[in-house]
Amino acid sequence: MRLNDEEQALLAGAAGEAVRRAIEHQIAVGDFFGAADFVPVTQAHVMADTESLGEAGVAWLEQLSAGPHAPPQVRVPTITDPRGTDFARAAELGQAEWMLALERRAIAAFRRLGVTMTDTCIHYQTIAAPTRGEHVAFGDTGVVSFSNSVCGARSNFEGGPSAIAAALTGRTPRYGFHLDAQRQATLRLRTDWTPATLDDWGALGALVGRHAGHYWQVPVLEGLERPPSSDELKHFAAAMASFGSTALFHLVGVTPEAGRLADVGGERLPLAARFGLDEVRALRRSWAGDGGVDVVVFSAPQLSLFELRTLAGLCEGRRFVRPLLAVTSPQVKPESDRLGFTAAIEGAGGSVLSGMCFYQSYAREIALARGWRRLVTNSAKLVNILGGYGYAPVLRSMAACVEAAETGVVA
Repeated sequence: MRLNDEEQALLAGAAGEAVRRAIEHQIAVGDFFGAADFVPVTQAHVMADTESLGEAGVAWLEQLSAGPHAPPQVRVPTITDPRGTDFARAAELGQAEWMLALERRAIAAFRRLGVTMTDTCIHYQTIAAPTRGEHVAFGDTGVVSFSNSVCGARSNFEGGPSAIAAALTGRTPRYGFHLDAQRQATLRLRTDWTPATLDDWGALGALVGRHAGHYWQVPVLEGLERPPSSDELKHFAAAMASFGSTALFHLVGVTPEAGRLADVGGERLPLAARFGLDEVRALRRSWAGDGGVDVVVFSAPQLSLFELRTLAGLCEGRRFVRPLLAVTSPQVKPESDRLGFTAAIEGAGGSVLSGMCFYQSYAREIALARGWRRLVTNSAKLVNILGGYGYAPVLRSMAACVEAAETGVVA
C-alpha cells in the first residue's frame, strides 16, 4: 500500500504503540484485499457485544486502552453496536453475573478510548445517518447494508479490530465498496409483488440475499410498486445481509445510486430470478413451528419509535400469557417512555428493553435459563440466526406475534 507522510509517521510509532499496531493491522488487511492506499473516514461503528468478544476480546480491549501513559483516543466519532445485556432486565433474561461483569469491563475499556457508547444498530435512524459518498468504517452487517444501499455511503464490513483501528487512525484501506467499480450491480432480480408488512419485507430481503449468496455480489432489484419506508428498508437490508452477507444492493428508482437500471450497469445483466408471494410463502413454511409459543421477541434490528407506536396500539386491551420482549435503542427508549408507548406494552405484560440485541445477548444461555425454545418474531434476520442457538423460530407479522403472546398459540 502507498502510505502518505502522516501514515508513515503513524507506522513509525509517532502517535504511540496502540496506533502503530492499529495501522499495521490495517496495512495487513489492505494488502490482503489489494488496496492501493487508505481513504479517510468520518465516523466508525464498532461491534461491541461481549458474547462475540469473549474473555480474550475484552482483555485485548483492556490492553489497548491501558498502559503507562494516557490511552489513545479515537480520531473520528466512534459509536457502538448493541451490548449483550440491558442491565435493568438482566435478571428477567436469566443472565449470569459473569456476563454482566464482562460487559462492564468492555464498556470501561471502550470509554477509555473515547468511544461513545450508543449501543445501537439503528443509528442511521436516530443519531447521524451517513450521506451519499461519505466514507465510513461500520461493523454491523445490517448497518453496512442500509448505509451503503439506502444512504449511499461507503463502507465494507469492518470486523471489531478493524473498526477500532479505523477509529484510532481516522482511515481505512481503500478496497471493496469504497471503490466506484465495486458498487456496480452484478445480479439482476425482479419482484412481481410488493410487501405490505415488516416481516414480508424481511422475507423478500432473505430471498434476495439467498440468491446473491456472497459478499461481493451486488443485487439490483426491479418491480417494486412503491418506495419502502425507513423501517421496511431496515428489515429488508438486515435480512439480506444475514442470509447473503450482502453489503450493497440497489432498488431501481428508490436507492440513490440506481435512479435508473442503467445507472448501476443493470441493463447489461440477464434477469437471474423473479420473486413473488409464492416464494415468500415457501420461505415461511420452513419456519412453521408446532403451533406453540414460549416467547415473542421483537429485535434484530432494534425497534424504531414508529414500530413501538404500532406495537403499543396492538397491545391495548390485551393481557399476555407468554413473555413478549421489545428491544429498542437507548436513544428511542426515553421517547417511548415519554409518549406512553412503553407503558402500553408493559401494561399488557410485555417488556421494553434498551441497548441490547436478543441474539447477541447470550441467547443460547437465555433459552436454557428460561426454558424458551419456540420463539415467534417478525424479524426474518432473527429467525435465520436463532435456529443455531437451539430455538425453533417462527416468522409472523407484528399483529400475529402480539396475538401469539396473548393466546400462547401461533395462528
